[in-house]
Amino acid sequence: MSSDGIQVSQTVPLLLVSDLEQSCAFYESGLGFRRVREWTPEGVLSWVWLEHGTAAFMLQQYCEEDPPPATWGKGFTLYFLCEDAELASRKLREQGIEASAPSETFYGMKQTFVTDPDGYLVCFENPTQ
Repeated sequence: MSSDGIQVSQTVPLLLVSDLEQSCAFYESGLGFRRVREWTPEGVLSWVWLEHGTAAFMLQQYCEEDPPPATWGKGFTLYFLCEDAELASRKLREQGIEASAPSETFYGMKQTFVTDPDGYLVCFENPTQ
């Protein structure tokens, strides 16, 4: 336990999206995430919780009370640790997803990036050492 008494076990970001069905298809079919929770008020899909291994995040359908869509994807990247970023890049491209060529950072990570339908960057990375 930390000195302030708060125990944190996981970070679960929430991304607002313009078309939740399209985003779910991208993350589930394209990137291999699994939907484990959803909220469907009045039968309309409005929110989902996605997982891949121990990683998790949420997607929520945009509504008028949310920030303007022009700000989505700006300055925010999801980083997922994986076994092999090079393999991830190859597999994503085989599925027709535009993935960057893997590159190595100065701080010892190999990374490949994709952009989701709303402009959020998604990185799959692995330590090089």
